[in-house]
Amino acid sequence: MYSSTLKAEDYVEPRCLLCEEPYGASPDIRPVPQERIIRRMNEYLAEIDYAGAEKHLLYWMEEARLGHDLRGQLMLHNELTGHYRKTGEKEKSLEHAEAAVALVHELELEGTISSGTTYVNAATAYNAFGIPDRSMELFEKARAVYEADGRTDKVLLGGLYNNMALNVFALGRYDEALDLYEKALSAMESVEDGRLEQAITYLNIADVYESMLDTKDAEPHIDRCLDTAYRLLTTGEVKDPGYYAFVCGKCAPVFEHYGYFLAAQEMRSHERDGFCKDLV
Repeated sequence: MYSSTLKAEDYVEPRCLLCEEPYGASPDIRPVPQERIIRRMNEYLAEIDYAGAEKHLLYWMEEARLGHDLRGQLMLHNELTGHYRKTGEKEKSLEHAEAAVALVHELELEGTISSGTTYVNAATAYNAFGIPDRSMELFEKARAVYEADGRTDKVLLGGLYNNMALNVFALGRYDEALDLYEKALSAMESVEDGRLEQAITYLNIADVYESMLDTKDAEPHIDRCLDTAYRLLTTGEVKDPGYYAFVCGKCAPVFEHYGYFLAAQEMRSHERDGFCKDLV
């Protein structure tokens, strides 16, 4: 619920940057408000305000550091890894990725769902910046964690398989990529509003067919994938306009690449507008 009451993080600067403790406070752990941080981060993404998102995350990283909150730092390193991946800042993204992986060990979280999520996040960054070997190492660690725990959320499994498929595709292992994409589609079938992730997966599958088959043989597979992706993107209720806009922006160049220019134009329009009304 919206509140007009100002909270401390709305107007105060981080604690003293020149000392380990905020003006003589005790060294007890002071956790940062993780849920509130993520909620505000989503608001920045909905506004496509990447500069504001970065400032927000760095503010709270300093608070977590000064408050000796290692779990808060882990969350923020993960968020910053993804943020800098989206903005194309390789060194910063990978620096935070490795810091997050190191904290998993320091906090003795190996084998937990949190460790798997961190490995996936770091692996996705490494793959995005063209370092597939390190990416594959991290994806394998995440897969071992997720598949060993029957409680793993289907959203996490879908994200793992989808991103891992991108990595093996980059390594030229096309059949393995298709198998992982099928696992991703299956996982997201049981997820509420999982159609956006499925749409991305179908566009990724089109790329695999383009690479593994000649043009004539690949064309019907590619058309099927693009038609299915378009249907998934333009049918149903939009529950998170900001995320929907982000996905549309991500999908637009793929439609354009395959000559689906009207679909690409529509995706870019949704990206610009945030598309706040429900789809029919």
